[in-house]
This record gives sequence, C-alpha cells and structure tokens, in this order.
Amino acid sequence: MIFPFLFLLAAPKSTADLDSSLKRFTEVLATVQREAADPVNTEGAVYQGAIPGMLRRLDPHSIFFDPQQYEQLKEMEKSERKGFGTVVSILPGRVIVLQALSGTPSAKAGLQPGDEIVAVNNVALARLEFEQIIGFLSEARQHQAQLIVRRPANARLLQFVLDPALVDSPSVDRTFLLQPDIGYVRVNAFDPQTAKQLKDAIESLGGDKLKGLVLDLRDNGGGVVQAALQAASYFLKPGQRVLSVKGRSIEGQDVDAPADAAVYRFPLAVLVNAKTASASEILSGALQDHDRATILGEPSFGKGLVQNVFPLSGNTAMALTTAFYYTPSGRSIQKPITTGQLEVEKQKEQFHTDSGRMVTGGGGIQPDVYVEPEPVTRLRMALDASGTFTSFATAYIQKHPITANFQVSASDLEDFQVYASERSIQPSVGEWVKERPWVQSRLKQEIFNQALGVAKGDEVEAQRDPVVQAAIQKLVP
Repeated sequence: MIFPFLFLLAAPKSTADLDSSLKRFTEVLATVQREAADPVNTEGAVYQGAIPGMLRRLDPHSIFFDPQQYEQLKEMEKSERKGFGTVVSILPGRVIVLQALSGTPSAKAGLQPGDEIVAVNNVALARLEFEQIIGFLSEARQHQAQLIVRRPANARLLQFVLDPALVDSPSVDRTFLLQPDIGYVRVNAFDPQTAKQLKDAIESLGGDKLKGLVLDLRDNGGGVVQAALQAASYFLKPGQRVLSVKGRSIEGQDVDAPADAAVYRFPLAVLVNAKTASASEILSGALQDHDRATILGEPSFGKGLVQNVFPLSGNTAMALTTAFYYTPSGRSIQKPITTGQLEVEKQKEQFHTDSGRMVTGGGGIQPDVYVEPEPVTRLRMALDASGTFTSFATAYIQKHPITANFQVSASDLEDFQVYASERSIQPSVGEWVKERPWVQSRLKQEIFNQALGVAKGDEVEAQRDPVVQAAIQKLVP
C-alpha cells in the first residue's frame, strides 16, 4: 500500500522539500499501520517495499540490503573459491563427470570420466530439474559432500566423501592455436590476475610472432575493471583513451593507455555475445572505437555503471549507481534504463571510430560482424539432452586408446547411429546426412573431453564454431 504514495512524491529541490516529502511518507505509513485491514510488518514494509520500490525507479542495479542480506554480502566478499575440481556435463536429472582436475579432491578421491553422480547428500539428482541441479551443486560444493556414483561396467554403486578445497580456476582458461600462427584465448572473467594470465597466454602462443589472435569474451560477465584496462594496454597505443567515467555527483575521469605500455601489433578479433558485460564491454568498446579489433558475434549485454556500497544504520546498506562508463567515442555502455521515446532516440545516436567508421549507441557493444551461434536442430537437441554422446564416449574410450591425432571414422559414426537408434533417436536419412559433419565433430569433442580433458574437447568445438571461423576469415585474408 505504500508504493503508490511513495512514487508520487516529487524529487525534493531543497531541505524543506525533503522534510515535506518525509513527513508525507510517515503520514502514509502511520495511516497504513493504524487503518489497514491486516496487521502491518513495518520493517518488512520499509525494507522489502518502500526502499526497494524507490531504488527500482533509478535503475535495475541499485539495490537495498537488509541486515541479513548485508551480512551475506560481506561473507561473499571474504569467501574463497572452493570446490571439488570436477568438470561435469549437466543434463535433466543426470550429472556426468567429464574430468577430475589433477590434484583436486575429486581426483584424489578417484572420480573418473564417465562416472554418473546419482545422488549428493542423499538427494537423488534424477528428481531435480536442470536449474535445480545447478543451484544444488553450487551449494553442495561449499561443504563436505557425500556422492553416490554409478560407474560404467560396474554393477555396484560407489560412494565418495569429498571435502571442498581451494580450487585454482584461472580466468584465462583456454589457450591454443586455431591454425599456424593464429591464436585463440578465452577470458571467462576479469579478476586481479587476468591481465597477467592474458599476457602469459599470448606469449605461450608466440607473442609478437602471431599473425592474428581471437580473443573470446563470450559469456564473460566482467569483474575487476582495472584488469580490463590493463588488458587494453596490451593492444592500444600509449595515450589512447580506454574509457571515461561520468556521474552527476562525482568528478569526471578519463583513463588512457599508459605511456610505457608494451603493445602487440598483430591483428585482433574479439568475440562477444549477450552475456558479455561490464569490464568485457569496456575492453571491447575501446578496441572497436580505435579500430584495433574486429568485433564479432551478437550484441553485448549493456552494463556499464559504477556502483558504490553505502553502509546505513541498523546494519543495512545500499548499492547505488553513481556514474556510467563511456567508450572513447562517447558511447554509454549502459543500456537506457527507461523505455519509450528516450530509448528510441538513444538507439539512433551515431558515433565514429578513429577512422571515421560509424558505430551506434544505445547501450552495449554492437558487433562489426553479426554471427549467430551454432543452430539448434531437433536432432542436436535430442542427442545432447539424452546424454547419448557422453555415454557412447564413455564406452568407446574403454575399448580404444585415444591420442591427440584421433579422428572419428565412418565405422565409428555407423556404430554411433545404431547406438542412438537403440535409444529411440531415429532421424530420417536426410536429417542424418545433413547433420553428419556436426555429429562427427561433436562425438570427437566428447571423446576428447573424457580421454584427454575438456580443454582438448574445446579445441574441437572451436573448429566448428561459426563465430570463431568467421573471426579466422577476418584475420587471414
């Protein structure tokens, strides 16, 4: 009942206006407490109603923390990244181990590729939906967990007890050559070590000797902005603008590439999608505005704001947006908060790169080359959702030695087709012929995942990834 009255209050222009507004608010609250048909929880009305309602009028990211939420926030800031070191494939009702990382609790306990985790802490995973499984596993890895595992060719269920440990999960998690002198580096987040890891990855591929680099920022939700600024300095000329910060109550700030930066000169392609956000968009936008990289993929998320957490009385706090990030050409990375005519006008705004090439505003980074991800067909959905690739690969590697030179043969494909048919996946001849190259690549990827590690499987995936292949075409005339 408080919300409509609160929203009607005009923004105070002076202390007197603020006092008047607060007086009207307390009058509304007092009336509700006295006259409402049901008893009113005052703390809930203010903490869960009035204050969040006010902040929602500002932007989607300014939020209020009640005492419990504020304690959780402080715990998260102090928490360390713990886990069991297991890479898994999550399917509806099923979790299959693809890899137990060396030296982690999973590897020490004896988990193997192909193992199916049937239950965790006496909770049967088959009863859970996909999203429930993800949330449940995320929570379970914070504490000691008891796993019930079904191992292929083993009739008896196995039991493991795992204690979580600090797991080194580098933010630069994939580095390999797509072809001679064309490198690929994937950055999944920006943390304090990301810039150094990125430089080390580039050097391991050949450094300045590279003829091109694909920098994959897809699904990178951002993180430490300073890490993105340092990464930008590897590719931009000294003194070039990286970003600007502007806000109503803070002094504007421009950030340029340092004068002593050691810069790579090879051609660069950057991959983005709808989950590329924040620090990733800062880096992408700077490279685009200076014509330093070709941006490929889908439009990015559009989150470019500065937030500060302000502690309040009663052990509460507020995360408030205080400024916005802008690319060198002047584009706001943040998507417009309001809808309607204002957003339409912002979408029409035009900016220009160093060479005079037009780029559009409106929030997020628009790719120079729009490339859709792999299509989803009926057969692909059936094979992936059923876990057919994973179970076939598990049985296959028990009978065949797998090396880095392995190729899926025509005979292997026939065996897989029969295997799928036995599991009621029976596409038409036309469907099978059309999808045969994809099935061959996907099957090789799954076999590599379990036999050689997920990193080798990702190399196979990159060779069929339409966004990666489009990037190679830009780098290799």
